[in-house]
Formats: sequence, C-alpha cells, structure tokens
Amino acid sequence: IDIGAYSSRPDAADVSAREEMERLRFGLTVLRKTCPDAVVSVDTFRADVARMCVEEYGAAIINDIAAGEMDAGMFDTVAQLNVPYIMMHMQGTPQNMQQHPHYDNLLKEVFQYFARKVQQLRELGVKDIILDPGFGFGKTLEHNYELLAHLEEFRVFGLPLLAGVSRKSMIYRLLGGMPQEALNGTTVLDTICLLKGADIIRVHDVKEAVETVKIVEAMKKHTNHKQ
Repeated sequence: IDIGAYSSRPDAADVSAREEMERLRFGLTVLRKTCPDAVVSVDTFRADVARMCVEEYGAAIINDIAAGEMDAGMFDTVAQLNVPYIMMHMQGTPQNMQQHPHYDNLLKEVFQYFARKVQQLRELGVKDIILDPGFGFGKTLEHNYELLAHLEEFRVFGLPLLAGVSRKSMIYRLLGGMPQEALNGTTVLDTICLLKGADIIRVHDVKEAVETVKIVEAMKKHTNHKQ
C-alpha cells in the first residue's frame, strides 16, 4: 500500500513538513491497525519524513517523486535506513512541472538522469533501487506516449521498473472525459506497461489491476521471453 500526504498533482498546494508528518502519523496508525501485514510504501520527497515513517512506523519502502532533487539529504537518509527506494523522474516541481515541459531529447535526458542518480545511490551503498519514469510529471501528452513506446529500454539499468499511469491525464486528455471515467484507459495502459517489462504498477483500482496482472501472467507462461 502506497501512502502519501503531499499531493503531487499539477498545481497542488504546498504542504509543510509538519503537516505532512501529522497526516502520515494518522494514516500509518490506521493502516497498522487495519492491515498489520501490509507492505507499506511512503510517498514523500522529504528525508525527515522518510526517516520518521521507517523508524517509527516500520514503513518498508520510500517512494520519492523528486529522486532527491527536493531534499539534498534524501539519498544519505535512504542509505542509512537501508530500505528499497523508488525514484521517479520529474522535470521541475509539482507546482510548476506542467507549465512548459521541454526536452531536447526526452529519452536521452531521462536515461542520463537515472544513470547519474543510480551511480550516486550505489556509491552510498543503496542496494534496492526501483525506477519510475514519471508519467505525467513535467511531460506533455506526446512525451508520455513517447516514454510508453520505449518503456522496455529502461531494462538496460537492470533494475525493477515501476509504472504509474492510473487515471492520469495522458488518458482522459487523449480520449476525453474525466479521471473518474479513465478506468478502461488505465487498464489498457497497465497492460501495455506489463508487456513492456514493468515489474510494478501503481494503481487506484486494485481489483481491475490484479485481473490485468493475472491475464498477462497467464499469457506469458506460453511466451518465450528474452530476458
């Protein structure tokens, strides 16, 4: 279960570290009571918040939309905590990322970003790194589908790959409608991501996602996959 207290949607209001901690304390307490066996991932870009969630509540994974860009202490903290770290590519911040996203070469820039970050984390001794290309974070509609078309190329890093496309604007801006009507598009995109090598999909609609995974896995049993 991925839990966060700082909305990272475009133009979202900033939330203070204190407020983020208070919200997470409440949420993690409830989660621990209701789902004590759940593996919990905490979505935060703040090192102090990450430390609190791991040390006080036993959070298992840190999910950082900013890959250390919004808190210089995050990489050192993750290394000390010795927990798996999901790092996402984002251009800018949640407050400005969708104003004027621009890349001279999208894939090259995202790959170089990850290569540099992975090297920094390895030097600090971080062993479990998960890559998230960051669909919708500082990217136009065209950028998102370019990333999707080349998703399997991220396997070159030899690291688990996470895709988060659930109900995002890349669906409803292409097809029309609202996020609430984007479940069918979400299932299509989740399927494509799984076929292109995503190891983890981050979703809102769990039942539908589980069905998608089961169908893809049933098919893959009969496919000779080149690893």
